[in-house]
Amino acid sequence: MARINQSATGWSFLQGDLTPEGFIRGAAEIGLAAVELVDQEYWPLVKELGLDIATFVGHSSLTDGLNKRENHDRIEDELLANIELAAANGIPGLITFSGNRYDGLSDEEGVDIVAEGISRVIKTAEEKGVNLCLELLNSKVNHPDYQCDSTAWGVEVCKRVNSPRAKLLYDIYHMQIMEGDIIRTLQDNIEYIGHFHTAGNPGRHDLDAEQEINYPPIMRAIAETGYTLYVGHEFVPKGDPIEGLRAAAQLCDVG
Repeated sequence: MARINQSATGWSFLQGDLTPEGFIRGAAEIGLAAVELVDQEYWPLVKELGLDIATFVGHSSLTDGLNKRENHDRIEDELLANIELAAANGIPGLITFSGNRYDGLSDEEGVDIVAEGISRVIKTAEEKGVNLCLELLNSKVNHPDYQCDSTAWGVEVCKRVNSPRAKLLYDIYHMQIMEGDIIRTLQDNIEYIGHFHTAGNPGRHDLDAEQEINYPPIMRAIAETGYTLYVGHEFVPKGDPIEGLRAAAQLCDVG
């Protein structure tokens, strides 16, 4: 069974006195495959240390996103520019957002509108070999009214776009809150998943014994599907950030 290619998100680990440089060097020393969501000025250091860049955000505004047609021109321009940037730097995925629900929008209409928005740039993504990963987030605790809050809804968007580059960012923490049944769900939908994120629930902290998600069997299930992209740790550590990341990496090293 192949090892999980592990990554970590800059924003969540930059706690206390830890600098971006310290985070990147710590990730390399731990033996991660990649980091993500770090400012572009640090990309040369990431590459110098032999790490990949797993993802970055493809367009602005999580809450005011693809489910409004009036946003499509703006988001198209942002995504086209960032697809080029990702391809030039060997970055396999861009994160996209549905946006929040609003009056008069049904879930069915939201699927149609988000699929339309992604379809405007999908041929370029295919040509450049970049995945557009629509993020699944919980609307119960962290992101009230966010529309792409279930796997089934996100998968339906991917089916409408009908491209191997239309993917989901399956966040295990968020989907544990919304629907549970993590292993069965990821196995059934792995063809639509282009990235994973982790965190402990409740609290979005370390993957330790104080939270409810059993990560080792989840990681084994991911590996057994043949998935070869990245699993990114996106939790806010309760103690020392690098030691928290080291513990998570060891826990999820199932190869």
